[in-house]
Amino acid sequence: MEYIQTDNALKPAGHYSQAIKHAGLLYVSGQLPIDPDSSKKVTGDINTQARCIFDNIKLILNQAGTDLNQVIKLVIYISSVELWNQVNDICGEYFVTHKPVRTIVPTRDLHFDFSIEIDCIAICN
Repeated sequence: MEYIQTDNALKPAGHYSQAIKHAGLLYVSGQLPIDPDSSKKVTGDINTQARCIFDNIKLILNQAGTDLNQVIKLVIYISSVELWNQVNDICGEYFVTHKPVRTIVPTRDLHFDFSIEIDCIAICN
């Protein structure tokens, strides 16, 4: 088992790992819309927040030697079911031909009043 930690401001604020590589897979903890350079919360609409998270996930995947084309599972938590279509469209921007399995879970409140949180599993050779 190998712990993956990027060299930017995305460091976990709690007792968990940013990502763990094990048996050819990378498990990425739930990511919130945090600016990787400043550690500031990225507010705004769901489009802004989701793009920030996917860009951050790309940083973590890169640190582990993999990329979005190797993501096999996404779990996306959204603060309202009304956000589903917008999130689906953004997924299509980041996963153009590759379509990982995915679960979108409408919840109520997310940490720091964010609208979205995403975790994933990727193949990591």
